[in-house]
Amino acid sequence: MDHEILEARFTQEEIVRKYNQIAPIYDLFGILLASKARRCALQMAAIHNGERVLEVALGTGLNFIEILKKNSHGCVDGVDVSKRMLERTRKRALKTGLQNYTLHLCDCRRLPFEDDTFDILMNQYLLDILPVEDFVPILREFKRVLRKGGRIVLVNTTKGERWLSQIYEGMYKLKPPYVAGSRGVFVEPYLQELGFREIRREFISQLGFPSEVVRGIKE
Repeated sequence: MDHEILEARFTQEEIVRKYNQIAPIYDLFGILLASKARRCALQMAAIHNGERVLEVALGTGLNFIEILKKNSHGCVDGVDVSKRMLERTRKRALKTGLQNYTLHLCDCRRLPFEDDTFDILMNQYLLDILPVEDFVPILREFKRVLRKGGRIVLVNTTKGERWLSQIYEGMYKLKPPYVAGSRGVFVEPYLQELGFREIRREFISQLGFPSEVVRGIKE
């Protein structure tokens, strides 16, 4: 399997601006290309009602509301750097009638939580838009806020295993101007480097769009 990761395209400021721009249409991606990976991630998270859960990079809240429903007796926090994405998540969460959540506008590099706070941390389609040199610092920050034995569940665009899935990598190389630009990554080696155990990886293809779902346990 080819583990070469292409360079990230945008700066942090450009990413925030682009995600603010695409917030009104982001559900199309979440439903058409990522719903299978999202369901797999929720299954691998194995949320027990009453746990403390954090989702980083909320998008429009499609995954966040599912966490709320599964954890109605627990506490759920969500963070995102995009104000418009956060607004859409808030509107979606309000419709559930649940109140066991808090939303934060912040950078995932500096999470506003104490060490060993969460039982589960979920994150979807973040590392695949960031520079490789950011992977370890960000994952180390994720690990910091997880309790011992806590689960981390990550979803990212990955390399396609068949020709149809590889089309998306080719599209990335063409630099279309209307998306924030995710490319194929492999997160498992970085979790190994940071000492997570019982790492499990699933490859998911939806309409040819290749995603990986990776779970690890904090020592």
